[in-house]
Amino acid sequence: MELRQLYYFVKVAETLNFSEAARSLFVTQSTLSQQIKQLEEEFGTALFVRDSHSVSLTENGERLLPLAKRTLQDARDCQNQIRDLQEMVSGELIVGVTYSFCPILTETVRNFIDSYPGVKLRILSRSSEELISLLRKREVDFVLAFKPDESYDDIESHTLFNDRLSVILRGDHPLAGRSKLSFKELERQKIALPAKGLQARNALDRRVDIHKQNLDICIELDEINILLDIVQNSHLLTILSEATIHHHKEKLRAIPLDIPQNQMEGCIHVLRKAYRKRSAEAFVKLLRESNEINERIQRWL
Repeated sequence: MELRQLYYFVKVAETLNFSEAARSLFVTQSTLSQQIKQLEEEFGTALFVRDSHSVSLTENGERLLPLAKRTLQDARDCQNQIRDLQEMVSGELIVGVTYSFCPILTETVRNFIDSYPGVKLRILSRSSEELISLLRKREVDFVLAFKPDESYDDIESHTLFNDRLSVILRGDHPLAGRSKLSFKELERQKIALPAKGLQARNALDRRVDIHKQNLDICIELDEINILLDIVQNSHLLTILSEATIHHHKEKLRAIPLDIPQNQMEGCIHVLRKAYRKRSAEAFVKLLRESNEINERIQRWL
């Protein structure tokens, strides 16, 4: 039995389609079928039920699938650990980041690239739900996102800094000098909201029923940069985390929203009991030491 054969088996089991699996593996369908047949012969049992219209796992195939995934992950962990022992850091680091976190990563990314040029760094921006799913599938090494209200048994969350939902507006807006703002004070303003699924909107919806507020919501957007650009070039207001405007502080202001339990925790999320690359530890260390994070920590002391 070879790891390649287990990898082929897992891909077919996930797609339940030999043609699709072969395309994703960049092998011919006949090569894939031959490797699966050899695996079945070695185990002495059929792993798939095949007919002219569909493919499904046998009972033994169902039992093998989680074992095969664990074996492949153990092999990847072994490669990562040996590579880390050979060099300080190497390979690839994949960081999942929510849209609200992106603005406070510039310094860390720059310092990491300068300090560890041998590591290929990939930053994936997605919604928090998508990132947690990628983390569980080990398709990202860790996730930077605000702490969700619900807890996950398989995921650890370590707090980096505290933040809060804020009304985002231009520095020359009549309300820009306020120390906090209530929904009542926003009733005569035009509002541009982040769309459902974005973490700031999820946090807002968990705290209040936004549609019961007497607000003039004229647009909802799922792209934070466009949302900030609209606010920066108009008198529309939006509601986001304060950290979101890190690179727009010259033109935009963040006024805390006056609602109960308005604190948000910026966190590092990691999979429990999973191997942690030294490159990941190095990135997190640089992040904790960055001015962008320390500025937020000092603000709450």
